[in-house]
Amino acid sequence: MKKKQNVIIKGTKEGLTLHLSDLCSYNELKEELFEKLTLHPNGYGDDHHISVRIQSDNRFLTESQEQEIKDLVEKKSNLVVEGFTSNVITKKEAKRWKEEGEIASIAAIIRSGQILEVPGDLLLVGDVNPGGIVRANGNIFIMGALKGIAHAGYQGNTNAVIVASSMTPSQLRIAKYMNRAPDYYDKEGQREMECAYIDESEQIVIDRLQVLRQLRPNITRFKGGR
Repeated sequence: MKKKQNVIIKGTKEGLTLHLSDLCSYNELKEELFEKLTLHPNGYGDDHHISVRIQSDNRFLTESQEQEIKDLVEKKSNLVVEGFTSNVITKKEAKRWKEEGEIASIAAIIRSGQILEVPGDLLLVGDVNPGGIVRANGNIFIMGALKGIAHAGYQGNTNAVIVASSMTPSQLRIAKYMNRAPDYYDKEGQREMECAYIDESEQIVIDRLQVLRQLRPNITRFKGGR
């Protein structure tokens, strides 16, 4: 019966991919990897550096194990490990993903000098006064007046939006982009609920809330209505 391979080395346009089985012990895996690399004492291909990606499937590798495998592979002078991929994540990463996917619902007034920051979406029931700052890695929804600063998608999410019942901000930020409210806004007048988003020209645009359904169809799972 043919022995199952725990390490499979495949060539790609970008270099090499090492597939590491998750059905054997770590020591067995390391031994087989060493044996297969030894079959090519002069390295792989020519003298140019070859990029190596390592896929560990459902096996979780600790930082020290990743370093061991990296050192083993890079003993071949022309192999360079570019990174590891896996189907499993750490508890810390899972917690971060969970937080980023949640909506933080907060009832408060953000006054001058105060900063409110959340890892996911923010639903603020209250006002953001001049000098106050709200910041979210996702979208920002304000059921009240936005007169201070709102920064959505602060870690680089350019699809994030800012929504407010009264949109009269001192400054708007989405990802790395920044804008101020248009001069024609009547800060004392009552306006309909509006949204801010990044358009195709990479500018922050303020528009009616109704446009979000077409611009960001994934912002809600609600399927009804017209």
